[in-house]
Amino acid sequence: MITTLNELKRGESGIIISYNGKGELRKHLMEMGFVRGSNIEVKRIAPLGDPMEVKIKGYSISLRKEEAVNIEVEVT
Repeated sequence: MITTLNELKRGESGIIISYNGKGELRKHLMEMGFVRGSNIEVKRIAPLGDPMEVKIKGYSISLRKEEAVNIEVEVT
């Protein structure tokens, strides 16, 4: 099943299919490992739903939902 990262629930994981954002944020996320084929797991979601903590390439990062909506993942 293919969806966007912001739709995943706590504990779910997937493989990054594509990143649809533009500009400096896209470049920055790609430099941190948000590239096609990378495994990603949702670790925590803030009580109000934003931001979310994900684990990728062995480290954790917090993303806002507006950033996560641009990342397509295949749920594993």
